[in-house]
Amino acid sequence: MRYLPNSPAERAAMLEATGHQAIEELFAQIPEELRLRGRLNLPGPLSEPEILAFFRQAASESSREYVSLLGAGAYAHYRPVSIDALLSRGEFFTAYTPYQAEIAQGTLQAMFEFQTLMTQLTGQEVANASLYDGSTAATEAVLMALRITRRERVVVARTLHPEYREVLRTYVRHQGVEVKEIGYAASGRVNLDQLQAALERETAAVVIQSPNFFGTLEDAAPIAEIAHRSNSLLIVAITEPLSLGIVRPPAEADIVCGEAQSFGVPVAFGGPYLGFLATREKFLRQMPGRLVGQTRDSKGRRGFVLTLATREQHIRREKATSNICTNQSLCALAATIYLSLLGKRGLKALAEHNLAKAHYAAQQLCTVPGMATPFGAPYFNEFVVQVPAEGEELLAALRAEKVIGGLNLRKFYPELANHLLVCVTETVSKAAIDRTAEVCRRYYSGGLPFPACRG
Repeated sequence: MRYLPNSPAERAAMLEATGHQAIEELFAQIPEELRLRGRLNLPGPLSEPEILAFFRQAASESSREYVSLLGAGAYAHYRPVSIDALLSRGEFFTAYTPYQAEIAQGTLQAMFEFQTLMTQLTGQEVANASLYDGSTAATEAVLMALRITRRERVVVARTLHPEYREVLRTYVRHQGVEVKEIGYAASGRVNLDQLQAALERETAAVVIQSPNFFGTLEDAAPIAEIAHRSNSLLIVAITEPLSLGIVRPPAEADIVCGEAQSFGVPVAFGGPYLGFLATREKFLRQMPGRLVGQTRDSKGRRGFVLTLATREQHIRREKATSNICTNQSLCALAATIYLSLLGKRGLKALAEHNLAKAHYAAQQLCTVPGMATPFGAPYFNEFVVQVPAEGEELLAALRAEKVIGGLNLRKFYPELANHLLVCVTETVSKAAIDRTAEVCRRYYSGGLPFPACRG
């Protein structure tokens, strides 16, 4: 009964209490054709060692020799083994929350170091001790802008991660907040004319992403100038923070937020991940989540404490800056260890490695007749490739050759049905890139005439 802890008698009692005769009645709202009938087709019964051996074998078969070119907000990077060795120390791994500063100095110091690293990377003045993930961090940044400006309208670039936009709309759906989306130009960047036309007196903030969902690097300066002319705040979301190893941080922004999963946190089927938020000091009291401060005790010794924790656990809910009541301290610790191991020069070298490989991959793919990179703006380690026909057909052909060829943009951008989003990090070898291009070449065997590659 390890995974079914309730006895038959207990289940019968619960059914009686809910007024049902059988468990099946609880699932009556699920269409009949979607309900499971009978037992799962699984081997067994197996002993625990046999089950572990089964899953090891299945994992080995599913991952063997596969090349992944997937990105879109979750990036595969090499993780030094020392990260898990340190994370697994009991004083970190078992810590829930650092309310008692006198017994949580190590955790608090790690959070403080994380905040310091985030301000250095983003060009901002203060950062919090992390949030749940990139999507909620971006939404919290918008809510923060609404509080600061006391306005109820937001302009969001369509090149912001589609799932981030969906989370934002879910949050503000019943708050009377208007979300206006603007399109992208032929370069793959924010359409500045649409941005100018969309701004109104009641616009609280402009939200962009860089590198954006197409992998294109945005020029934050003119966007900030347009936003600030209407006294709106500029929020820049970053889902691939490794780019900050070589790309100038968006110092013109009022709030920089995003996803720090790239820094030592595994892709792990989608989580847990690590949100971050940094801003200017004048907006400090409107920041969501936790903030760790440095102080001195009565004997003059340096210490760390939670400060300005205006969350619903500490203050009346209507006055709280965030109803997300915790942070991702273990993931933030992983990021802190990762960045400390690499250092400034290591981070720059790794970013250059990603940049070089992505551009090499784009060049190789563009040697395939019919394939092209349609957006002309600079990119980091992710880019869009136009293919001669529906992208899903090519992806299926690549999977048959053990290559996960990227994301079909049709899911989020119907106008880009024959476009793929491709990501190349340091985990993809030159040989794998060459093999991917060769599979594409064999699949199209000549292809159709398309615009020349700009990569």
